[in-house]
Amino acid sequence: MPMYQVKPVCGGDIKIDLPSCMYKLPNVHAQQGNSCTSEHALQNGEVDPAVKALEARQDEIMRKLYELKAAVEGLAKTVTTPDADLDLTVISSLSSPTFSSTTLKGTTDLDTLLGKDHGALRDIVINANPAQPPLTLLVLHSLLCQRYRVLSTVHVHSSVASVPPQLLSCLGPRHADSYARQLFQLGFTLIWKDVPKLQMKFSIQNMCPIEGEANVARFLFKLLAPYPGDAALATSVDSWVDTAFFQLVEGSAKEQAAVLRALNSALGRSPWLVGPEFSLADVACYCCLLRSGSASVAPANVQRWLKSCENVGHFGPAKALLQ
Repeated sequence: MPMYQVKPVCGGDIKIDLPSCMYKLPNVHAQQGNSCTSEHALQNGEVDPAVKALEARQDEIMRKLYELKAAVEGLAKTVTTPDADLDLTVISSLSSPTFSSTTLKGTTDLDTLLGKDHGALRDIVINANPAQPPLTLLVLHSLLCQRYRVLSTVHVHSSVASVPPQLLSCLGPRHADSYARQLFQLGFTLIWKDVPKLQMKFSIQNMCPIEGEANVARFLFKLLAPYPGDAALATSVDSWVDTAFFQLVEGSAKEQAAVLRALNSALGRSPWLVGPEFSLADVACYCCLLRSGSASVAPANVQRWLKSCENVGHFGPAKALLQ
């Protein structure tokens, strides 16, 4: 019985030694006494049943090797990541791959977006400061969990002395199969860490880290639905996202009041901020209104829109952190 050996190599990588075995196929042309039926099948280009059986066996072996590779990568990640000095591993969840909501249209799969990668879990690792919880990412995480099978984990970095309980449970309950990384499509790891600005790392080779909650939110939303094809609408989405983070959250009282007037005007013409469909602009502005404390003094159209956002059903985690 061939054995697979897993051992570390230089740089913290993991190496899987595959069995050095060869399959010997019968030389059907050299054999004597073949039946007339077999000779006729070979002459007509049909594949020998023994070859078909061998191919099926090889496919099954490769499938198991991909699963083993995914499991080994999961173990390697816990000891080779730059953020490996974790004090606490708290949360894991497994969500249904179905996406029944009609709120987001034009969705596609991860292989189309990121390229096919057999057996490898695509990891999203986010470093966030617990003093500034990323509300938009919690909403997008909830949406991702309805679209994909997401392995969600929360860690506390050693640079943080303590974290409130609601931050430790912000991604949902632990799942019994969280150890089996090969069962998931997407990894979503949130690390509470003393960082000046939110950072995201993704498992694409040579990809630079993404900084800033607005930029990370743009990346995550594109895993759910594309930006509007119309350049003017796409620009409008980006403008509302920037307005939310730079004026609602960081702006003065005068700037916040101006944004509320602009929101009220836009929502008087359309049910959502950019056209007839829910978009990242709605996620960003809703979360930043909550963070700034302006939601309670919002005008009528904005109040109606806030209720519409809540009816979508994915803003609960964001509201829970502020209660």
